[in-house]
Amino acid sequence: MPADSPRPAAATYDSGYKLLFSHAQVVEDLLRGFVAEDWVAELDFSTLEKVAASYVSDDLREREDDVVWRLRHRGEWLYVYLLLEFQSSVDPWMALRIMVYTGLLYQDLIKTGEIGGKQKLPAVFPLVLYNGRRRWTAAREVSELIEPLPGSLKPYHPEQRYFLLEEAALSEADLTDTDNTVAGIIRLEGSRAPADVRRAVSLLQKRLQGPQFASLRRAFVVWINRVVLRRLMPGQELPEVNELQEIDTMLAETVEEWTRQWKEDGLREGRQQGLQQGLQQGESTLLQKQLERRFGALPAWVPQRLAQASPAQIEMWGLELLDAASLEDVFAGAA
Repeated sequence: MPADSPRPAAATYDSGYKLLFSHAQVVEDLLRGFVAEDWVAELDFSTLEKVAASYVSDDLREREDDVVWRLRHRGEWLYVYLLLEFQSSVDPWMALRIMVYTGLLYQDLIKTGEIGGKQKLPAVFPLVLYNGRRRWTAAREVSELIEPLPGSLKPYHPEQRYFLLEEAALSEADLTDTDNTVAGIIRLEGSRAPADVRRAVSLLQKRLQGPQFASLRRAFVVWINRVVLRRLMPGQELPEVNELQEIDTMLAETVEEWTRQWKEDGLREGRQQGLQQGLQQGESTLLQKQLERRFGALPAWVPQRLAQASPAQIEMWGLELLDAASLEDVFAGAA
């Protein structure tokens, strides 16, 4: 399928991605495989736990769609704030959004009693996962969005930075770890043919063997069915499957047939178009010869007009020829 195949609805992307990143293994693979910073090696991934991210800002707007995890870093809690972006457009105010959302998270920790009056707020690592086709050009530091402050006002300048994982900027070398589930997600996102999907699914199947990954395998099945395959094969009726192995089997059995059918449909359509064009050209040539036999040599405007005419016009002029007294009479009835 072409690279610009239509994407499923944003809501489908949102729910599918959030289901995947609601599994600890995926979050661990995300940090280990794609955040090349020294503090990652000091994380205690055995403490990973998902945080209920539903809180209300002071203007009563509720945020309940964020993915927030926490784990311990040197004995202290570190919050990993995942903001998953599924739009193709770049948000120039992303840094400001991150600052606001981080503030809301801190407010919620205080309101719920997670943080006491004498405690300091925990560190937050905001990560934006962007899978749009256009390159990301927005500022990654909120201070870049604010006019520079002069002199002694500079210390009042707010600072908030986010980490950007931009799928389009990753190379094949960045995705060589076949055990990394996030690399598998990105490979599937970039798949442009059913054969690519089968290879990526096969790698995931090997990685996620065992009962401990049953829920994550199911999340991948749902996402692949509702997002990846519907992007590759729009309009096709896809069978409901429950395991990654079933996806591979289904693709092996049906993709070849679908591909053959698409090719046949394309050839059939091409033949029909060619036949129609051939018939129209033949009718135009025949009418021109009839006009030449009736009225002699034709002026240049007649072949030009015949070449641009529709089948209905050719038919109408052929009927007019039967009774027309002059060449002009044949074409008098049409603009």
